[in-house]
Amino acid sequence: MFVTHNFLEDMALVMCVAALATIICRFLRQPVVVGYLIAGMVLGPHIPGLYANMHRVRHVAELGVTLLIFSIGLEFKFRRLMRLAPTAGLVALIQVAAMIGLGYLAGQLLGWTPWESLLCGATVAISGAVVVVKVFEVTQADARVRELVFGVVLCEDVIAILLLAVLITIANGGAMSLVELWNQARLLTSFIVAVVALGFFTVPPLLRRIARFKRPETLLIVSLGLCFGFAVIAERAGYSVALGAFLAGSLVAESGEGETVAKLVEPVRHIFGALFFVAVGMLIDPDQLAAHWVALVALTSVVLAGKIASVFLASIAIGERPATAVKSGFAMAQIGVFALLIAEVPAGDAAVGSFLYSLAAGVAAITSFLCPLMIRASDPAARWLDRHLPMPVQRALAQYGARLHPARQQYDETPGA
Repeated sequence: MFVTHNFLEDMALVMCVAALATIICRFLRQPVVVGYLIAGMVLGPHIPGLYANMHRVRHVAELGVTLLIFSIGLEFKFRRLMRLAPTAGLVALIQVAAMIGLGYLAGQLLGWTPWESLLCGATVAISGAVVVVKVFEVTQADARVRELVFGVVLCEDVIAILLLAVLITIANGGAMSLVELWNQARLLTSFIVAVVALGFFTVPPLLRRIARFKRPETLLIVSLGLCFGFAVIAERAGYSVALGAFLAGSLVAESGEGETVAKLVEPVRHIFGALFFVAVGMLIDPDQLAAHWVALVALTSVVLAGKIASVFLASIAIGERPATAVKSGFAMAQIGVFALLIAEVPAGDAAVGSFLYSLAAGVAAITSFLCPLMIRASDPAARWLDRHLPMPVQRALAQYGARLHPARQQYDETPGA
């Protein structure tokens, strides 16, 4: 067994193995995310041979999450977010509520306690924004599908922050009433409004001044400083670093330099994004998964079927075309970072927490692996639905969508349009 002894050896081993796995995946025409996950399993403590220090790698991988979410923010100006919020927010609420219920039911059928079942439901509820970003980089998708999916996963991240607060309060022996939940939501809203208001008066003017220097290096460093600075502010306020990074990205986008910054950040994002998925792979314990293989299969099935169905129905409810609704459901049929954070919520019994965390990591890895395949399969699924959906239903859905979105030209009175 080769065991690393310091941070330099960790990075050398991780990047070399990840590079080899990525090259193999390219030859086999598989998504690079798969290579990163396999590299993580090879380097983890559960498979003899090579071993990198998991704690050191995870600390660096957290930077990858921050940069990836920052990159998402660069694509979303606040005017665009305000336009998406009523629709994407409703889809997120419906999807999260449905998945918590399905996950809880699955936990009960597996013979788990109510608390374990509740954690299970919360774990499978939140899709992974990081996974979506990485997969959309290498997999083609319609512009409307990308916009809706990004809007929904970002709304889910906000919901996840509240959900984590509720679960941690319950785990610590407290009770979370509707009044307390409302207060948490109000505090979160106040924090976002305060940060955005302050950022509007400082970040865009600063970036415009920096851009006049015509020095890409300076623009990159200032942008990354804002990214991590806002992430620290969010963390100190008791919220996720992802929220701060996203707000920083959106404020940078308001300066008009978002596209330029996105190109500058891209190589750095690729490096730390790879580290994040390698770190997820290192968490996968084959022995734990083998011991709970029934639960692994059941939860993976719940994520795939439940998210496709719930996102499809919720998207139809907001007036999306059936094809867009199907493609969005397939793209969101996975879980990511917040699933692992929720699975880490203390449950009193360390053994319980261990197996739930291993299951969460396993489901996240499997669904991340399947996500590019699901997106590719969504086109045939959408065509199949278009052929088999009764014509009166198609007309009714087209008219319903046209009434909700009269300015959107993609809706047509002609069935199958």
